[in-house]
Amino acid sequence: MIAINLFLITVLAVCVVTDLKSRKIYNKVIFPSLVIAFIANFFIYGFSGVTTAVIGFFLGLAILIIPFLLGGMGAGDVKLLAFIGALKGTSFVFITAIYMAIIGAIIALAIVVLRKGWAKNWLYFLYGRKCGLDVPLTFDNRSMKATYPYGVAIALGAVFTLVFQELPFL
Repeated sequence: MIAINLFLITVLAVCVVTDLKSRKIYNKVIFPSLVIAFIANFFIYGFSGVTTAVIGFFLGLAILIIPFLLGGMGAGDVKLLAFIGALKGTSFVFITAIYMAIIGAIIALAIVVLRKGWAKNWLYFLYGRKCGLDVPLTFDNRSMKATYPYGVAIALGAVFTLVFQELPFL
């Protein structure tokens, strides 16, 4: 199990680096990792391990396929979560998706808050309220259209799941 966890962390680290550097999660990383995930599950758990890997793969795929189809996410992000499901199974990928969503929301909020003009808009809004005016709270269009490498949120979600679910000392 330690080897599987180290393999997961290695793949996640590579994907985070490439996602931060070039905004891509490469197929040449994900596809061989998927093959290794299926083979490892077969050798460790037999055919039931392959079944679990297939179900985990499709659950990871299903969780992010709609955001991908709506244009809110890249295909690499979808394949990364599917890989996590194939390697670690359904409960792991489901919990990872919960952490991923929370972390992704925090990152998105930080991007909106740290963009230029956000503080000025809040000051106008608060001052208008104090003076009895109804000043709308607006955000810069760039802030609302900003994207970020979601592979970071996926990787952090998997690491949180690994730490809180599998490590006995916590």
